[in-house]
Amino acid sequence: QVQLVESGGGLVQAGESLRLSCSASGRTLRPYAMGWFRQAPGKEREFVAVVNWSGRGINYADSVKGRFTISRDSAKNTVYLQMNSLKPEDTAVYYCAADTLNRLPTAKTSYDYWGQGTQVTVSS
Repeated sequence: QVQLVESGGGLVQAGESLRLSCSASGRTLRPYAMGWFRQAPGKEREFVAVVNWSGRGINYADSVKGRFTISRDSAKNTVYLQMNSLKPEDTAVYYCAADTLNRLPTAKTSYDYWGQGTQVTVSS
């Protein structure tokens, strides 16, 4: 089993930044890709970004390209999501997830483990 714990969420104003972290523990299967998803109230959980084990493979949702940056420190089993120029529409619970096949999937069904989520609220 792999446990994922997100941190770094909070309340910010539009235009500000936040950095989310996700730490993996337990039986950390390597190599694996790490992704971020988000879910706003009344909406489906949607893909945000994913990075593979090496860190050289990355994919972003169009809605966050140029504003969000995903990175990882594999030695620390931690993945980060730097979110700049935040907008009210970025408000959601953000989840990290692990894909034990080390792909770059955008579908939530491709991920094997999930964290509990961290709330991000952006006020206008």
